[in-house]
Formats: sequence, C-alpha cells, structure tokens
Amino acid sequence: MAFRKDFVWGAATSAYQIEGAAFEDGKGESIWDVFSHQPGKVFDGHTGDTACGHYHCMEKDVEMMADLGLKAYRFSVSWPRVLPQGIGDVNEAGMHFYERLVDMLLEHGITPYVTLYHWDMPYALYLRGGWMNPESPQWFAEYAALIGRRLKGKVKHFITFNEPQVFIGCSFIQTVHAPGVRMERRECLQMSHNVLLAHGRAVQALRAEVPGVQIGYAPTSNAAVPVSESLQDQDAARQAYFATPDGDDWVWSVAWWSDPVLLGKYPEDGMKILEKDMPHVGGDDMKLISQPIDFYGQNIYRGDPVRMGQDGRPEFLKHPVGGPKTAIGWHVNFDCLYWAVKFLNERYKKPIYITENGMSCHDWLSLDGKVHDSARIDYLHRHLLGLRRAAEEGMDIAGYFQWSLMDNFEWSQGYSDRFGLVYIDFATLERIPKDSYEWYRETIHMNGENL
Repeated sequence: MAFRKDFVWGAATSAYQIEGAAFEDGKGESIWDVFSHQPGKVFDGHTGDTACGHYHCMEKDVEMMADLGLKAYRFSVSWPRVLPQGIGDVNEAGMHFYERLVDMLLEHGITPYVTLYHWDMPYALYLRGGWMNPESPQWFAEYAALIGRRLKGKVKHFITFNEPQVFIGCSFIQTVHAPGVRMERRECLQMSHNVLLAHGRAVQALRAEVPGVQIGYAPTSNAAVPVSESLQDQDAARQAYFATPDGDDWVWSVAWWSDPVLLGKYPEDGMKILEKDMPHVGGDDMKLISQPIDFYGQNIYRGDPVRMGQDGRPEFLKHPVGGPKTAIGWHVNFDCLYWAVKFLNERYKKPIYITENGMSCHDWLSLDGKVHDSARIDYLHRHLLGLRRAAEEGMDIAGYFQWSLMDNFEWSQGYSDRFGLVYIDFATLERIPKDSYEWYRETIHMNGENL
C-alpha cells in the first residue's frame, strides 16, 4: 500500500499572490500593498494590485479546481480585507468573499484549508510596531476568532502561520520582502517570540470558536539530505537539519520554529548561541506556544547534501556541478521530501502535510496554444515518489498541497517566475491548464498509484 485511502491531494495559493482587487470593496492596505509600490523593491515594478484577478474570477477558479479533482484547497485570508485596520470594525464585503469561496468549495466537494497569515499584515498594524508590538499576539487572536466564528460549521481545517522564517528572515534580515526594514538580531528574536505567542493564542481562539477544529502550522525548510544511506551520513543529516546556525542564519533553523510549538521549549543549541539577544520568556509563554495542534505542515522545495565529516561533525557539500536547477535558480534534490518527512516524523510525531511543494519553470504558450511543462511533471513525479516511499515505510503523511494552483505574484520576483499548474496570461487573465495540470489530475484520481 502506498498513500492511504483518505490521503489529501490539494493545491495551495495565498491571498496577495492571486486575489488582486487590492484597493476595492473596503479592503485596507497591507504591508505588501505599500512595499510593492516602492521603486526598486519588486522585479520590473510589478505589484499585486491585479494579480490573477481571483477576487473577481473566484467562481471560475473553483470550477477549475473541481475539474482538476482537488480533494482540498489551501488558501489564505487577507487580514486587511476583513479587518482594514487589523482590529476593530469588520469589512463585511471582504468577509463575504471568503464565505462565498468556502460555500462554493463545499458545493464542489473540495475541503477548505484556511491559512490565517500568509505575510500580508495590515499596514495599520505595522505602523503600530507590527510583530514588535507586545499586543500583536492578541491582535492575531482576535482576527483568528473572527475567522473561526464566521466560517465555523463550514471550515474544520485551519493553519495559523505560513513560513514564519520567511516573513521574519526575508523581511527584516535580508530586507527583500515587505516591509524591507533591517532589524537587529535581538529585535528579530523578539518578533519571532511574539509570532509564536500569536500562534498559541490563535490555537486557543480557534478551539473556543470551532467545534471539532483541526489546527496546523506550516513552517518551511530545506531538507538536509544524506549523500548516502549509511547510518553515519543519516545521522549527520539529522543533526544538520535540526541544528541552529549562528549569525543571521538562526532564522532558518527548523528546530527554532518547531520545537517550541511541538516540544514546548526552544532548542538548547539555539539558546546557547542566541542567549545574549534572547527576549524575556514569561513563565507561561512556552505552555501557550505549545498548545496542542492536530497536524504539522512543512513547505519543502529543495534539499542540501550532507555527509558525516572526518571530525565527526555534519558537513554540507556543494550541489553537483551542472546539477538540476529550477527557473528561479533553486538547486533540486529529488530526495528532499523523503528525508525531511523521515526526520520530522521521528522528532515531532504528528501527522504531516507537505503544505507546499512545486517548481518554477520556463513556461510559455507553444505554437499549438498549450503549455508543455515536462520539467515540472518530472519534478513532481520524483518528489512524490520520495513521499510515497516515506508512506510505505509507515510515516504518518496526511496530505500534499502542490504549489501552486496557478501562476501568480511571486513576491519580490513579481510575475517573472511561474509555479502554477495553470498558466495565467497576466494581460488578459486567461487561465490555460498546463500539461502538469492533466498529469496531476491523473495522479489524484489514481491516489498516486500511477507514479
């Protein structure tokens, strides 16, 4: 047996990347609305003002999801669309959009998975300090309670945060994402702690509002992949995967963002490295952060080769010369899902969803009017073979969400990279299913037996 019979086959998107209608129907500004309009911040001056036009094409898009055969659809709510100031008065037009989306998904037999935060903080809250503000966990809890209350009875699956490493690391260390402001390590650690507290408060709020709720969390990682299956190299990769690096790279630590949520404590190596910059951790903070969750998500696109060094310590190796890379320039390691799931399952012992996986291809319309993305099919096929191997070995894998349903606004890359199963003509907003769309439909239908 490969994937279990109730395996969740899905696709994922996020609000700012596909919705458009950035300034319509009472929506407030997000940090990305402001950042993308600043010269030089996004490739070629692109913005998410229109994106894929999903706000106005939602019915057509859900019909497309049904045609694809999706069992589940992971999407995010735009916080400023429903709460223009981040707190306070609800924008009913924005809330109604998500209520209609959920209703239509359910009408087509598609289970909604709602992500509460996919990077588009209300600008009004950023002006009040954003994640630096000690009130931010409460802001997020109030927002979570609103979404839970308005969608209860229809939505059972919620994800609190998407990739906190990225919206802290890329935003406040590398400064390539909104709001693009460099902060010191102690400030970034304070924000990270507040985000984890916000996660815990949101879990409490959702459980209070939604009977039978299933709550998850979706950080990201590059898997550490052993260069051989020797026990020594496996141990090296396991150590490397959960280690906390020094310097700015602490923010990419798997354990730093997941141990507090699932084990109730920060990793010991990280506490030693970061001790002088650590924020105050209150007596009940870790209990709040580690509120029980029902499933654990990971966004995984790539892996890094690791072996055991002669000194008995893990050693990262360079990727092979001339090895595969995606259009966005990311190295490819086809074994990354297998090893990540193996190590994560061992450590955290929670049902795991791959909440994002996919690739950017050099896609264009061919002379026959179709998009022949054979590289994407090969990428998905080989990654899913690794995931199937993990399932066959008894690891608790609940589902897989392909990134992304459609080409979209890829943050600082603008519209220059295409990750979708569906090609978007950004001038006309026409949707054109790619070859990978047909391949994924067959894979869903066969529950992966075609791999």
